[in-house]
Formats: sequence, C-alpha cells, structure tokens
Amino acid sequence: MPRTLSIPVAALLAAATLPAGAARAQSAGAAQAVHKSQHHDFRVVTVAEGLVNPWSIAFLPGGDMLITERPGRLRVVRNGVLLPDPIEGVPAVRARGQGGLLDVVPHPDFANNRLIYLTYSKPNEDGSQATTAVARGRLEGNRLVDVQDIFVAKAWSTGGNHFGSRLAFDGRGHIFFSVGDRAAPPVRETAEQHPAQNLSNHQGTIIRLNEDGSVPADNPFVNRAGALPEIWSYGHRNPQGLAIHPETGDVWANEHGPRGGDELNLILPGRNYGWPVIGYGINYNGDTIHVSTHREGMEQPVHYWVPSIATSGLLIYTGNAFPQWRGSFFVGGMAGQQLARLTVEGQRVTNVEVLLEGFGRIRDVRQGPDGFIYLAIDDRGGGATSVVRLEPASAS
Repeated sequence: MPRTLSIPVAALLAAATLPAGAARAQSAGAAQAVHKSQHHDFRVVTVAEGLVNPWSIAFLPGGDMLITERPGRLRVVRNGVLLPDPIEGVPAVRARGQGGLLDVVPHPDFANNRLIYLTYSKPNEDGSQATTAVARGRLEGNRLVDVQDIFVAKAWSTGGNHFGSRLAFDGRGHIFFSVGDRAAPPVRETAEQHPAQNLSNHQGTIIRLNEDGSVPADNPFVNRAGALPEIWSYGHRNPQGLAIHPETGDVWANEHGPRGGDELNLILPGRNYGWPVIGYGINYNGDTIHVSTHREGMEQPVHYWVPSIATSGLLIYTGNAFPQWRGSFFVGGMAGQQLARLTVEGQRVTNVEVLLEGFGRIRDVRQGPDGFIYLAIDDRGGGATSVVRLEPASAS
C-alpha cells in the first residue's frame, strides 16, 4: 500500500533520541512546515496548549470548542483561547489507568435543547471498581445542570483499562456507544468463555440506545433470553473510534488489538466480531491468544494493522477544506504516533496513506465546522499537550 511520510526520517530519528519535552518542542517548531500528501499539502496549526490527557473534541453551534481532559475536566476554547476554568457539574470519575472523563458529544439539536453527552469511568461507592457510563446534562453558562446517567455498563472491574467509550448519534433518534472488554485476560484455551463472548454482560460490546437511554425495540437481542437488550454487536476488545457514515448511515468502529491486530470494522446488528477467539495479534508477552484468524459466524475486519498503531479516534471526512479527501476515513494512532488516511470502497480498504508520523499520541480526530481536521495529542505520562488542526497549506 502507498505510504507517504510527511516528516523526514532523519528528523524522526533525531526526535526519538531527545527527552520527551525537547521532542515535543521540536514537533511544535516543525508544525508550521508544509506537509505533503497524495492529494493535499497541509500545515499543522496549534489550537490550544497546556492540556492534560485531552481525550475528545466537540464543537458547539456558537463557535465554542469543548475538550475533555481525562483527569476529569471539561474545558472550553472560546475565540481561540483556552479558558482557565473548566465547566462545573461534570460527574465524578475514577481517573486511573485509561479511565477518567472520556468522550463529549453535543446533542444534534444542541442549539435548542443545550444537551451534552459525556462518557466516563464511573466509580462504585468506595472507588474500588469502575465501569463505563454515559451521562447527559444541560449546559447553562459555565455549568452542566440536571446531569444524570442514562447508561451504566455491566462491566465493573478493579482494573483501569479498556473502557471503550466513544459515542455517536445516528440521526434517527439513537446513540451508539462502545464498551471495552475491561482488559479481561484472554486465554487461548478458554477463549470462547471470555466475557466479550458472553451476552449477559456489556464487556466488549457496541451498545445502541434511544437518546434518553431507553432500549430500542428493534435491537437484535431484545427478545433473546440471557442477553442484555442494549447490545448491538459483541466480541470487541477496546473500540476507541466510532463514526456513523454520513451518506450510508453505516456504523464504523476501530479498536485496539493486543500486540498487532488493530481493526477497522463495519458494525452490523447482532454480529460477533470474534475477540479473543479470532484475530491477528499476539499477547504482549509473545504468547498466542487466538484460536485462529477466521471462524464461521465471526466477522472479519475490513482492515487490520500489524504491527499495531494503537487506534483511537475515527473520522469520515465530509468537509470543503480538503475536497479530494471527502469520503476518506481518518484514524489516529497512539503507539504509532500517526494519522492514517484510508480510502474505503464499500467494504474494502483500497489505499492507506500515513499523513503524520512521530507527531505524538493522537487520541481523537474530529472535523471542525471550518472543514479543518482537529487532533487531540495525548502524553502517556500526563505532560501538557495540545489540540492541533490540519489546514490547507494555501490557507496559512
């Protein structure tokens, strides 16, 4: 597959030998350089700085940008300035491991109802466990009011990993929402008994709800004994990218594999996506996880990555700023520190182009109302990072 590197290899190797702070400074200094791609030349422009583990980006009709910080803060960028005070009223989170305040998505009719949806790692009463939850509240000034959980997953664990937690509206009165497998250990000999293969819990699932959190009557497992009715699909590991195709209405998700085997999946109702029975990765210690790569009754990914790029964030581009990218899928990579652009034709990926590499752990990818592509850059150690955007080189 064609592969375009937008940063010289020598610069990447030099950055790899620098301390983390120096490498970030070098990246910032190079950000205004013109990056080449197959269709568009672009620059990377800083939008907001000084963020701690930014996880999600959302845009409001009045021009404000919302950014979640995983430690539990919901921040606002207004008129190009990151406001010093976070929004009040955010639910308490268990900010441990990969958990905390995660996705933020405004209701499609936010201009009238002021509703904001948040996903987060919800603690139990003594804080010893957490699960993935969806909360909804109304934004009034600098505060969320009438905040309530509309969904709390049956995925409690003392561990701090694999919360999933991306949320998307389908435009038909429903929300789709991902729940990770909560890092339940995969064992090849007992793969079929893994929680992600068990419909009596929410671990490793895509959930479909009505916008108020109730269960749609046409969900695939509504009438199956022993199955939770919220489940739309199962057999997932840790889906951290979720998008509804603007033309077809299809649901797409990307998810982390283990060591190898990140996936892009077309999400269909009632389907089993195989984790951990089938897949293309191995365990972090090198052990075999999967029984095989294929099995009847289990879905194949539309695309997979070996080695892993640690996928997070998924955008299907529709803007005018980059016309030749319309319809492309953009996938953020954290371990790969890259932004990948995929050409998808039906259920087949025909081209993969790496637009940025060695640029930082890209946690989220969003399209702004200006048609620019916004990225949230994460630092594993909690160092201050930025939200940046891709602009056409001619626009700078």
